[in-house]
Amino acid sequence: MMRLRRMILVAGLALAVPASAAEPVSGRWLTAEKDAVILIAPCGKTMCGTIEKFLTPQPQGNDQRDVNNPDPAKRKRRLLGSAILTAFTADGDVWRGQIYDPKSGKSYRSVIRRKGTGVLEVKGCIGPFCQTQVWKKAG
Repeated sequence: MMRLRRMILVAGLALAVPASAAEPVSGRWLTAEKDAVILIAPCGKTMCGTIEKFLTPQPQGNDQRDVNNPDPAKRKRRLLGSAILTAFTADGDVWRGQIYDPKSGKSYRSVIRRKGTGVLEVKGCIGPFCQTQVWKKAG
């Protein structure tokens, strides 16, 4: 009888924890090109990633503007502090949202996921085609 109770308790605990919950992605991440640090943190009910620091010299230094943005009204905004990851929500074992590439001025559907300690897989997709980058935890 004791053994049956223990099995029921273990089964109940297993059901209480989602089997494929998305691992947290918050923190400071070094981009694949090692040119910036992105800070991923909650923004309202979703997760967002902002450019926290440039690691390579920019033409306008830390005052670099979003000159490639397709929206003329946003071309004068500073890139430092601007969001490049927006509206990410957990979906099973991944996070889904949008990624903005300030180098091209284009936004893409995106999927991010933790791939072990200190590694973040970042995908940007157009239709069924995706490009994957690996970001490392910034120190």
